[in-house]
Amino acid sequence: MTTLRPYLFLLLTVVIFAGNILVGKALSDLPPFTLSFGRVSIALCLMLPIGAHQARRDWPLFRRHWKPLVGLSLTGVAFFNALIYVALGHTSPTNVSILESLIPVVTLLFSVLLMGERPRTAQWVGVVLSLAGAVAVITLGSAAGAGLAGVNGGDAVMLLAVLVWVGYSLLVKSHMAKFPRYGGLLVMLVIATAVMGPIAWIENLLRPEPLVLTGEQWLGLAYLGVFPSVVALLLYNSAIADVGPSQAAVFLNLLPVFTMLGAWWLLGEVILPAQILGSLVVIAGVLLTTRARRSSSQPARAPGRRS
Repeated sequence: MTTLRPYLFLLLTVVIFAGNILVGKALSDLPPFTLSFGRVSIALCLMLPIGAHQARRDWPLFRRHWKPLVGLSLTGVAFFNALIYVALGHTSPTNVSILESLIPVVTLLFSVLLMGERPRTAQWVGVVLSLAGAVAVITLGSAAGAGLAGVNGGDAVMLLAVLVWVGYSLLVKSHMAKFPRYGGLLVMLVIATAVMGPIAWIENLLRPEPLVLTGEQWLGLAYLGVFPSVVALLLYNSAIADVGPSQAAVFLNLLPVFTMLGAWWLLGEVILPAQILGSLVVIAGVLLTTRARRSSSQPARAPGRRS
């Protein structure tokens, strides 16, 4: 069960991230940085009673390692999701999910270049296979829409978000072990809220009329503040500790599958046989890569396990 735990965490993370895309699209009429500020503010309120003790106790540690702490805050907590919301204002959830599934390939390349990882041939094959399946989910079948053929400014923004998340994953592997799990996330949320606040204020100054949220928008914002901002980050950080950044990122290739299923369930979109076939290829690639990883190396020490 201990061996399977990080993979279960990664599956839950992908489901939450798919919900982040679908809910973010539903809220795409809201200003993106205001939306990001709202989600990190809600997450901050949630984490305050949970992480306050650790944050106070280890404050000298945070001051000593403030540079990676700021890097973690700006990448994974603040700007990754802000960029997703910017992208969703100009492109489809499907395009966002397929572009986000580029993360494993880019993470593996940067892990090789910067961290000296030496993937086995089977891992490379698994990454390529899962990426090919993810692309097939979008591009096969007429009902899948234009897919990546209809690239636009939103897609370019999403590519930037991919690079931001890769940076976050590498920082997690190198530095997250220095910080207590809950206190560390609390301090990161404080930094992200402080950065997003002025940007959201300027964004709303440029609006022609004041922003008023409906009840449904508040519910969507609450989901974004609790699950992608807190639960998914804790699960993902824990999984990276056990399987490494490149291995964990491979599971993001499942994102188009869950996004497609969510669009079918919530939006009534039709799933074609070609999309099901592509989904099976994605799953096969993920399984191949995880089996290769488990047979070639031992789990790393978990970051953020200090209590």
